[in-house]
Amino acid sequence: MSDALSHSMVIRKHVVKTDQGVVASQHRQAAEVGAEVLRAGGDAVDAAVACGFVCSVLEPWMSGPAGGGAAMHWRANTGEAHALNFGMRAPAGLRVADFPLSGQGIAGDLFPWERVVGDSNVMGAKAVAVPGMVDGHAAAHERWGRLPWAELLAPAVEHAKRGMAIDWYAALIIAGATRDLARDPEAAAMFLIDGQWPRPFSWTALATDRLDQSGMADSLDTLARDGSAALHGGDLGEAMACDIRDKGGYLTSEDLAGNRAQFHAPLSVPYRDALFNVVPGLTAGPTFARAMEHLSAEDLRTLDDAYPAYARAMFAAYRDRLSTMGHDGETPEAPGCTTHFSVVDRDGNMVAHTQTLLSIFGSRVVSPSTGFLMNNGIMWFDPVQGRPNSLSPGKSCLMNVCPALGHANGKRFALGASGGRKIVGAVAQIASFLADFDMNLEQAFHQPRIDVSGGAGITADANLPSVVIASLEAIASVTVVRRSLLPYPFACPAGVLDTGARRYGASEIMTAWGDAVAEPA
Repeated sequence: MSDALSHSMVIRKHVVKTDQGVVASQHRQAAEVGAEVLRAGGDAVDAAVACGFVCSVLEPWMSGPAGGGAAMHWRANTGEAHALNFGMRAPAGLRVADFPLSGQGIAGDLFPWERVVGDSNVMGAKAVAVPGMVDGHAAAHERWGRLPWAELLAPAVEHAKRGMAIDWYAALIIAGATRDLARDPEAAAMFLIDGQWPRPFSWTALATDRLDQSGMADSLDTLARDGSAALHGGDLGEAMACDIRDKGGYLTSEDLAGNRAQFHAPLSVPYRDALFNVVPGLTAGPTFARAMEHLSAEDLRTLDDAYPAYARAMFAAYRDRLSTMGHDGETPEAPGCTTHFSVVDRDGNMVAHTQTLLSIFGSRVVSPSTGFLMNNGIMWFDPVQGRPNSLSPGKSCLMNVCPALGHANGKRFALGASGGRKIVGAVAQIASFLADFDMNLEQAFHQPRIDVSGGAGITADANLPSVVIASLEAIASVTVVRRSLLPYPFACPAGVLDTGARRYGASEIMTAWGDAVAEPA
């Protein structure tokens, strides 16, 4: 973290309070669309569909129709939680021999895998896994949606027709990936100037430059008319698959037809007097459960006691995760390409929804027939064979997503975050703030956090008291950082909370675009 940054600047966000519904998202305009859906009589699921597709247009490097993820749904009328997995998987035709180890040490992206020749598991068409995001939204809408599917996708279509405006934040994000984006002609044409230069932005001028997302608009319009079947087995999916094979990848229409969203019984996590529900299987849900199990044995009388307990619990949970679900390593993690939003409607129904392309800009490849930026889900796999998460054809990806539902101290809440391996620690700490210390949502989101996902050390917020830093140093080496607008040293959560009489929404205080928006009266 740059020491040139101000030490005295304080950033806060107001938490939205209402007796109606709330949408909390990493992009304010997506949250506004979701809130309008609630005003029109939509269910929390309807708002999530509209919000998710607008996020795909306005945060295209974070998530999109060519990505995947998972969600937790709470149905107030039945008092039941439902887990929905719409993760990615390796194409059936993937050839492991196409990913030989380079012998050049550890890869420099999200995971501490051994480096592959040409980074073909990180960038390019071979890194593309079979997406599931569109069917994830469709499966939830089919079960609980109130408003027509086409109406919910219409705002995303209109945003794509206009094209995303390039402000200072977007310009910085694109500039950081310029070299990689320039390798793919379609990605270069969409995001760069003359196919090779970052988009300029004057710090004294208004944003007037826009991306050309007309191809994406046409594809979203097809999805609005024909539903998820257009991608999962239909002509749109066939066109996308042909594009990726033409660029050297493996994706087929049969892969897309076979990778459909699945509902599961949630993983229930009792914790003291609270109860949490997370997604089971190849997500961070089991890691959250292990962290809370370890934490339940700790004495959390004060917040000063809590932070070393959080560190011990997360170290233990990650040891379990990496020994049974993936290979261990000690490489710090780059920012993940993920978005999370949480929704509560006026009836108390909730959605915690996380969708991702995995890395920033995914595979850095755009499908020319669809205008969709493609994922790089193959990077989720360990390229070394014989390990718990080794690369294999048709295998489901191990995701870091951790959408969660909770009930504690008379409050019900939906949480989640973006940030790769940093996600589960952030969700666990905010869950503890709400359950162990009875914080309100504003307190919980402004409370300093730690992170232990980068290996053997601890990253700690500089706003923590010196006595807490000292107690953390007794456990492991500590790097003290300040929360900043960019880069993010911690995960970026978004959550909603329902007390029965009032509903609240909040987003990570350092996200430039993130906000919670209440349903208009």
